[in-house]
Amino acid sequence: MASVHVIRHGEVENPMKILYGRQPGWRLSDRGQEMAKVIAQWSQELDLGALHVSPLQRAQETAQPIANIHKIAITTDEKLIEASNIFEGKAFGIGDGALAHPSAWRHLWNPWKPSWGEPYVEQINRMLAAVFSAHAAANGKDAICVSHQLPIWILRSAIEGRRLLHDPRKRECTLASVTSIHFDEEGDISGLTYSEPARHLLPSKK
Repeated sequence: MASVHVIRHGEVENPMKILYGRQPGWRLSDRGQEMAKVIAQWSQELDLGALHVSPLQRAQETAQPIANIHKIAITTDEKLIEASNIFEGKAFGIGDGALAHPSAWRHLWNPWKPSWGEPYVEQINRMLAAVFSAHAAANGKDAICVSHQLPIWILRSAIEGRRLLHDPRKRECTLASVTSIHFDEEGDISGLTYSEPARHLLPSKK
């Protein structure tokens, strides 16, 4: 039956390793543009009825090659936006970024919520609403949503019954990956699969 394929955007031009969050103006890197092309080629086999995209530039740029191939309009959906985070705009790393400063520690008291940003429950609710909206708009065909790593991972965790508290380094949601949510004839979620069409373009881990 029809599916909603939730795609994470491609690599962003970000040499300073800033946590860009919801900030405007963050574009895809050259490699990110290549990832977007690969995802568009992957999507050619779909009978695509809707393309719903986060308003942020990196997501819009990832979606544009898909729109070009399928000759379909991009529908911007605010519900697909990145999660908010109080560390947005700061360098972020273990031991050398925002978390190294004691002033940040007061925001880390509740990892279940989480206390440093948009509550997980709110992310789940808006992402589910976005997925069902795209599914309805596709009218029996497949749909694509382009979003961001954390909201996609939290959505998947909720669907699969996984606990929301997690190690960010262990999220299975790489750049330009596809988390596909499948629906049955009654319009209910029946399953979920994951793939990495642009895996060959992922930066090597150091």
